[in-house]
Amino acid sequence: MDVLQAIATRRSIRRYTGQPVSEQDLNTLLKAGFQAPSAHNYQPWHFIIVREKSILEGIAQFHPHAKMLPQAGCGIIVCGDEEKQAEPGFIVADCSAAIQNMLLAAHGIGLGAVWCGLYPMPQLTKPTSKLLNLPSTIIPIGMVVVGHKDEQKKPADRYDKSRVHMEHW
Repeated sequence: MDVLQAIATRRSIRRYTGQPVSEQDLNTLLKAGFQAPSAHNYQPWHFIIVREKSILEGIAQFHPHAKMLPQAGCGIIVCGDEEKQAEPGFIVADCSAAIQNMLLAAHGIGLGAVWCGLYPMPQLTKPTSKLLNLPSTIIPIGMVVVGHKDEQKKPADRYDKSRVHMEHW
């Protein structure tokens, strides 16, 4: 799929068949995440693949926007490493770029995916850190819920010329 077509047609998918995501497809998504740009090329991300039903259900219990997680093939928790990048703003931006790459890759290979935010909400980051036994220097930034689609969504043209400013506001 052409990259511009992928950008224009990617949609957040929240209904899944429950069919597992293959190792090959997971590797494709992870490689896309690792290709993201990062401030100073520090690449502060870590990726936690979660397939275990009890963990998926545990996350769904405390995350109000991840109730679909147990029906998806897996969740990929994208974390930032404070030892690699000390600036929280850069960690968020870097991990967000990795998440976007994975969302586009999932769409490009025919999977459905949705970004569920974690950071900066302590009611989401703290239980995620505890459940996944994260070291204190690892911050859960976001989660990519990914699986085989059980819904189809039409592309949405979101271009808004009123939000484009030339030279100054």
